[in-house]
Amino acid sequence: MKLIVGLGNPGPKYAGHRHNIGFMALDRIAEDHGFAPWRGKHQGSVSEGRFGSDRAVLLKPETFMNNSGQSVQAAMRFYKLDPSDVVVLHDEIDLAPGKVKFKTGGGHAGHNGLRSIHAHIGPEYARVRLGVGHPGHKDRVPSYVLHDFSKADQDWLDDVLRGVSDGAPFLASGDPAKFSNAVALRTAPPRSGTGQKPRAQKETAPQSPPTATQAPAEDNRSTLQKLVDRFK
Repeated sequence: MKLIVGLGNPGPKYAGHRHNIGFMALDRIAEDHGFAPWRGKHQGSVSEGRFGSDRAVLLKPETFMNNSGQSVQAAMRFYKLDPSDVVVLHDEIDLAPGKVKFKTGGGHAGHNGLRSIHAHIGPEYARVRLGVGHPGHKDRVPSYVLHDFSKADQDWLDDVLRGVSDGAPFLASGDPAKFSNAVALRTAPPRSGTGQKPRAQKETAPQSPPTATQAPAEDNRSTLQKLVDRFK
C-alpha cells in the first residue's frame, strides 16, 4: 500500500495558491479514480481507494505546510508503513511551470513542507516535484507561492493535474517510469502526423524544343506551267 501525500495549506483562502498544487493533484486523483469521500483523520483529510489490486491512501495534511510531517508521521504509524511507502506531491519553484519530476530521497531544498517531513520520518521517501516556476528573486518566493495561479497558467496546470491523475496507478504500484510517461502524454503529447516523408514531386523528362517550321520548297515552274496546273 502507498500513502500518497499532497502538500498545501487548509481552507478556501489558500485553495488556489501555487503552494497548494499538491492538494489540487490529490483532489483530481480522488475524483477521477472514484476514491472514498474525504474525512478528517491523522491531522489531515484522508481518502482511501484502489487502483486495480493496489490499495492507496491519499492524505492532505491540515497542520499547515510548516508542520506537514506531523500528519504524515501519524498516518504512517496507523497504517504501519515505512518511508519507502510514502510519495509526496509538492510545488517546486526550481522547475519551469508544467514540468513534473519524480525522485526518491535527497534534500528538502528549503521547502518548509519537506523540511517538516524530513524531521519526522527522514529523507528516504519519494517525491513528485510539480514545477510552478520561480519569481526571479528569492525575496519574492513567499509572496509568489502564496498567491493564486494566474489565468495564463490554467491550461498547463490542467494538463499537469490530469497527467498526474493518469499516472497515479503507477505511483501506487511503484513504477515511476510509467508514471512519468503518463504525465508526458498530457504535458508534451506527440505531434500528429503520418510519420512519412513528403512524397517527392514526380520528375518529368525535359521536352525537346519545338522544331522550326520547314520553309516551303522553291517553285521553279514556268508561268505557263503554273497556269496549266491551276486549271487541271
